[in-house]
Amino acid sequence: MKINENAPASACAEVKINADPELVWNVLIDVKNWPNWNPDVKNVVMDQKFAVGSQFKWKAGPGTISSKLQEIEKPKLLVWTGKTMGIHAVHVWKLKPIDSQTLISSEESWDGLIVRILSGSMQKTLKKSTESGLNYLKQEIEK
Repeated sequence: MKINENAPASACAEVKINADPELVWNVLIDVKNWPNWNPDVKNVVMDQKFAVGSQFKWKAGPGTISSKLQEIEKPKLLVWTGKTMGIHAVHVWKLKPIDSQTLISSEESWDGLIVRILSGSMQKTLKKSTESGLNYLKQEIEK
């Protein structure tokens, strides 16, 4: 699964983390722990095991996002989709080992009426969120 490249808002960023992909993966898939290292995430509720098709709800920004795990390829690929306030999101995490580090990329797209109407501000918000999420992850792992 890929992000919607035709969506009115999309962003991608990448960062090298001084850790192997297994460690990065374990922090990333601990969904309930996201609020402890990413201040943009306020809470996460996931009552199912971490598997394709599992759903979770989380609060980021003004809305609660209902998400579903779409693809899991340990420790290389994680894809989830989500919906909030008429916004349809697709998020793709890719992890690649480079020597003793991990190159991790984060790509996300947003579509929906509100995104089309406010595309400029939504694009800025998504870009900032994508970059900050990677930086918070890096800080958590390298601390």
